[in-house]
Amino acid sequence: MFPGFRPEQFVGVFFWLVVAGVGLILDLIICFFLYKIFQRVPTQFRVMEPGLVWLLIIPCFNLVWNFFVFIRLSRSLKRYFNSVGNQTVGDCGEGLGLGYSICEVARLIPCVGILVWIAALVLVILYLMKVNQLSEQIPQAT
Repeated sequence: MFPGFRPEQFVGVFFWLVVAGVGLILDLIICFFLYKIFQRVPTQFRVMEPGLVWLLIIPCFNLVWNFFVFIRLSRSLKRYFNSVGNQTVGDCGEGLGLGYSICEVARLIPCVGILVWIAALVLVILYLMKVNQLSEQIPQAT
């Protein structure tokens, strides 16, 4: 078919395309959840606009942008809860978000990438559960 290209190479290419596709779908799901949670926070307490979450889709840039998005969402929630006098929310998941962001960068380290990926997956799930639970405590604007 292609000169110098063996059929078994298609399997490898196909595998990596599937992995990249699954990764993109996971990133889109995470961005959607973050976007919806940012929208629940009243405008005056947001540290960042919700639309900027979608910049996490950009490869390589997302390694740095993770730190901004996850920390700013937690701080936005914290600002809201402080304004209503609720001091029981802790750091609003900021530690989990920071841990996830660090794991995403650490995935670049050879030989430990898969282990760190598992840790990152656990941390992002815990983070999303935490901030979602907190955002449900914010009354929706009418």
